[in-house]
Amino acid sequence: MALPQPAPREPEERAPDTRQRLQESPPACPAEPPPSAAPVLQLRVLLTPLPPAWLPSAPAAKRLRLEPAGPPAPPASPPGPSPAARGHDGLWDADSDGSDGGEAAPDGHSHLSAYERKRLKNITENAKFFAALKLHESAARLNQIATRRQPHGTKRPKPKKVEDDTARRRSMRLLRVEPSALPASETPAQPGAEDYPQVPEGPVPMIPEDQAEDSKRTEALLNTWLRISELKVGDADRHTPDIERYQESLSSMVLSEENVKKVVKSRVCSMAIHPSESTILVAAGDKWGHLGLWNVSCRSEEGAHIFTPHNLQISCMHFSPCNPAHLLSLSSDSLRCGDVTRAVFDEICRSKENFSSFDFLEDNASTAIVGHWDGDVAVVDRRTPGTSSELSADIGFKKTRTVHVHPVNKQYFLAAGLVDVCVFDVRYLKPKGNQPVSSLTGHTKSVASAYFSPVTGSRVVTVCADDKLRVYDTTSLSSTITALSSIRHNCNTGRWLTRFRAIWDPKQEHCFLVGTMAQPRQISVFQDTGKLLHSFYNADCLTSVCSINVVHPSQNVLVGGNSSGRLHVFKE
Repeated sequence: MALPQPAPREPEERAPDTRQRLQESPPACPAEPPPSAAPVLQLRVLLTPLPPAWLPSAPAAKRLRLEPAGPPAPPASPPGPSPAARGHDGLWDADSDGSDGGEAAPDGHSHLSAYERKRLKNITENAKFFAALKLHESAARLNQIATRRQPHGTKRPKPKKVEDDTARRRSMRLLRVEPSALPASETPAQPGAEDYPQVPEGPVPMIPEDQAEDSKRTEALLNTWLRISELKVGDADRHTPDIERYQESLSSMVLSEENVKKVVKSRVCSMAIHPSESTILVAAGDKWGHLGLWNVSCRSEEGAHIFTPHNLQISCMHFSPCNPAHLLSLSSDSLRCGDVTRAVFDEICRSKENFSSFDFLEDNASTAIVGHWDGDVAVVDRRTPGTSSELSADIGFKKTRTVHVHPVNKQYFLAAGLVDVCVFDVRYLKPKGNQPVSSLTGHTKSVASAYFSPVTGSRVVTVCADDKLRVYDTTSLSSTITALSSIRHNCNTGRWLTRFRAIWDPKQEHCFLVGTMAQPRQISVFQDTGKLLHSFYNADCLTSVCSINVVHPSQNVLVGGNSSGRLHVFKE
């Protein structure tokens, strides 16, 4: 369709006058060159607005154009290419020859060069292409998804565990399995501590856990215990031998393979030795409430039997000093008396508070002082009915590990706490506000044990976690007592070993024994001055740490217990 052509305008009448005035007045610039010369180019700056509707705020574009000098051409009909030279969108086609680039386009894009018209076309086509892709809508939708809050509490379900036929490896110590030469997979698993039958309250029959009531082997052991308890023990030589004779007696005590035996199932926590001079009968208590009796003098395999009078760790045991047919044992929840004459473990005291240790307040063993793990102490009388204590007293300790009664002045007892070691008078105990008679100072870490010397009670030996053994002079019980001697000793037993306890030799007032971490494994004997007198060791038979030790009151016999339940007997 042809565009309508506008009507030609009449020439202005003032045009000749203007040209005439220009000819009459001298020009401000040099005269025009002759017609034969090349036309002079004049620089003109034209401001052309950008027409696209999607760029409303675009500034006007500047275009540089070189035009011949001279009067402007009279306006004519709108220039432009033919319809064939236009694009389908009405813009100028830069590839056509229908424009000289100096006239305005009919669609409002005036005075654009071919390059600018091509650029505008490309911009328009690109805008249409991106509009067809709808990128702005997609970006807005993605932004909305990214900023949307995710719901809380959504957890990925865990896959169920697949049962495997192969058992997971676990510590034999935790499973309470006896170490052996068999591979771990061939060793039958033992039940855990919670799977063992609970010991009921009240009397418990003295029957080994793996035998029937009418077992002849059980009867043989109990008959031996009864027989040696009826024999009157002669008055032992209570005077203290000199150090040279004592060292000779220590050197004569040896350990042989036949005197090593596993008596209890787990870690040895306490031991007691029968005072008989004819037969060596040893009792051991372990971590899980088992009580083992071993007749060392019996060479057969039937010499040791295991009983279960307690549910928890047996931390302290003593044969009655007036009647060795009675064996008293203390666990965390109960104090029992094993009476071999009736073949029963009687219950003396029961409490929800955790017991730690006990000692007899009288020679007839009718009363006892009992320590609690929470720091209190209690007085127990076996003659009163019931299973409750006579008195519970707060002595100001956070924890009481051991209690020990003075061998001569029975009213005094020694209590070892965390860092406190004090002497108390049982006659003045009351529920609250108890003050010690004497305080043994110098400990910087927790104390494992404290015991009076066996004959006069003039010495006290303590074991402390600061790797020191301390000896105190308690001849006179003053308010504050400092250490008489201090011995450097490795006391870091760790969690798998029972803590060391230094015990006095009943036959020697000034010497004590204690386990050690040194290699080869050994048991050390010290004088109260700090001098090392002797070390018991056997590289072939003693290969473990003996934390708990006990010495026969009249014979040259030493028994050491380790963390696997084995006992080692050194004797002449």
